[in-house]
Amino acid sequence: MEPSHLAENFVVENDGPITTITFNRPERRNCLDEAVILDFERRLHTVRDDRDCRVLIVTGKGSAFCAGADHAMFKAMFKAPAGAAIDPAERRRRMGEFGKRWPRLIGRAFDVLAHLDQITIGAINGYAVGGGWSFALAFDFVIAVEGAEFWVPEVDLDVPYRGAPASVLAARLGPWRAKEAILMCRHYKAEQLLTMGALNQVVKPDALMPSARELAKALSAKSHDALAASKRDINAVFFGPRRF
Repeated sequence: MEPSHLAENFVVENDGPITTITFNRPERRNCLDEAVILDFERRLHTVRDDRDCRVLIVTGKGSAFCAGADHAMFKAMFKAPAGAAIDPAERRRRMGEFGKRWPRLIGRAFDVLAHLDQITIGAINGYAVGGGWSFALAFDFVIAVEGAEFWVPEVDLDVPYRGAPASVLAARLGPWRAKEAILMCRHYKAEQLLTMGALNQVVKPDALMPSARELAKALSAKSHDALAASKRDINAVFFGPRRF
């Protein structure tokens, strides 16, 4: 299997009917900024329009699947002239603007991922934080390595966790667990989420990609039209009607 595209943010590999997208910022724990999210969304559109692709696997390189928002983005947001401090009111204003813009960015990519006709598999190789857990909630199947951690820190950062990811998290965990996860920013291990029915499998690290590819091959052998139609009916319960 040869890489069909190598760029700073992602590696995309095509293997017959199976496409794999790998977050490729291991030195940053595959964290997100606006450019990375938009890049991910563009690549999902490419997958959506690829008639040869039946199954999409998404994973991360290094110790994290996706560690959420890039702290460098916050530093830039609150950067002040040399020797000056940002006024608290200005800080709140900037964070308020971010709190409106960020959920929309995550939500758009989430929506595309959730509504792909292709069957999607999340191969969670480590931390899935904030937007990382949001994207994991959009997959049809989720396989995680032992000890992988999931949490959403948004509320602790004064940013609301909202939109479709929050609704799906509530559907997966139930309202009380979802409030623990969102309002208390609770950390969950993969093993805990498995017992709660929020993951499909937990495997050892060296079994992650073999397990994902085995599942992808089994799915790609089935009728694509039957899979896609069945998926749309199931997803309508969690995600609402398809928007494109």
